[in-house]
Amino acid sequence: MIEIKQLRKEFEDKEVLKGIDFRFENGKTSLIIGQSGSGKTVLMKCLVGLFDPTAGEVLYDNRDFVKMNKKQRTMLRREMGMIFQSAALFDSLSVLENVMFPLDMFSDKSYKERKRRAEFCLDRVNLLEAAGKYPGEISGGMQKRVAIARAIVMEPQYLFCDEPNSGLDPKTSLVIDELIHGITKELGTTTIINTHDMNSVMGIGEHILFIYQGNKEWEGTKDEVIGSGNQRLNDFIFASDFMKRNK
Repeated sequence: MIEIKQLRKEFEDKEVLKGIDFRFENGKTSLIIGQSGSGKTVLMKCLVGLFDPTAGEVLYDNRDFVKMNKKQRTMLRREMGMIFQSAALFDSLSVLENVMFPLDMFSDKSYKERKRRAEFCLDRVNLLEAAGKYPGEISGGMQKRVAIARAIVMEPQYLFCDEPNSGLDPKTSLVIDELIHGITKELGTTTIINTHDMNSVMGIGEHILFIYQGNKEWEGTKDEVIGSGNQRLNDFIFASDFMKRNK
């Protein structure tokens, strides 16, 4: 579980996060949603330590990440997995080598053990047959699945996903959502997804945080989001003509 308490972040004279309280629970897919510029990306960067909060607490199972020294943060990051918006694979490494990379860097397992673990993760995302290919030889959707395999290869307790469906068609996005949700249940991870994809919200939004201008505007589940009664949330959800017609 990750809990944030009165989390604030300022850049010079601009306050981007304005005292947010929220709890990201184990074994659930928690989604952070909001308009561009709302602060959701800054929030995720504070969670993983790319930004230091101006004030507040970030508690990883009651361990305050903000107060940790460099060595303690490095150790905690080994418990994290990250799926980047662009997949961020190494073009010069094969699919298998990309998935093995975290193990090569941080594990003391033998090569045979690392290879076996990487192959297991590739099989979990249905890409074992692509192990010998390079990122440029596979589709964007397949690259995202490789990124998921790499993110889980260290068996993380905490999984962060930054716009995992960016640039993907709706059908492929659904596959990615189902993979992330299934892996969350299997591993019992604390999974946090930064997204603007309403299909993801309605499909796997077990716990949703809606941020508006740096404040926590609303929280709830996918079953509560449509009938929330929150006008700002409704304006965000029903921004498209398609959603307005199906309101």
